[in-house]
Amino acid sequence: MKLALDPQMFYATHSVFELPDVVARAGYSYMELSPKADFIPFFGHPRVDDAGVARLRKRAGDAGVTIASVLPVLRWSGPGEDERQAAVRAWKRAIQITVDVGVDTMNSEFNGRPEAAEHAESQFLRSMDELIPVFEREGVRLVLEPHPDDFIEDGRAAVDFVRGLNRDWISFLYCTPHTFHQGNDATGIITAAGDKLAYVHLADTLDHTASGGLRYIVNPPGSTVRVHQHAEMGRGEVDFDEVFAALASIGFDGIVSSCVFGWEEQAAEISVRQREKATALIEKHFSGVR
Repeated sequence: MKLALDPQMFYATHSVFELPDVVARAGYSYMELSPKADFIPFFGHPRVDDAGVARLRKRAGDAGVTIASVLPVLRWSGPGEDERQAAVRAWKRAIQITVDVGVDTMNSEFNGRPEAAEHAESQFLRSMDELIPVFEREGVRLVLEPHPDDFIEDGRAAVDFVRGLNRDWISFLYCTPHTFHQGNDATGIITAAGDKLAYVHLADTLDHTASGGLRYIVNPPGSTVRVHQHAEMGRGEVDFDEVFAALASIGFDGIVSSCVFGWEEQAAEISVRQREKATALIEKHFSGVR
């Protein structure tokens, strides 16, 4: 099992080239690269050239950090055809960057509108028709997660959809801070995923459905926004013992990534505590971590 850090809380103060040293100082050997303005931004074409990719690869090697995955978030499910085509172009470049930086895994979201799920699914599949040959030619694995306010939010539905794509290199990501949006059934979803589960995101959140839905108050009443957090483990209501017991029951041996957002003033301390808490859970429920 690989324990990684998504250093998102350092993005505002560090360039992409400085992140490997940040990750190493926090005691991690693996790094997840989520959307970043000077690398692969949200919903945009990559902002790094081949020289920058080579520089990042060298910086990671010098720091003793392996990049575990690259995470683009692009509008490959539309809603419009222009957005979809732009996303496919960006995906092709992102795949090449991933290969050149020495990584074989990319993770992402379905990224379509829930109020137009059928159209979003059609757009997603159209994009996959174009991208599957690229992924397969380059030997890059893809890990997909359901996300709040996406055309697939439920965990079991996402597992079924991933299986329906019928590619052994496409797998499922269980995101713990999305627990209460994807069915509040960690054991059931993880068990259903089985050998399709390749990746886990670790962060905490409050159960927005509890106390009559008043954990969060959103105005105006009846708004369809999806509210969740990526908080430090222990600050919310996710049952991490349940999560790791379920992971152990299926013999999980993939990537576990700490992905806390929103506490930049405590980024270094939280990153260390997340590593310590995750390591303790792995040692409790598994034989160890490498």
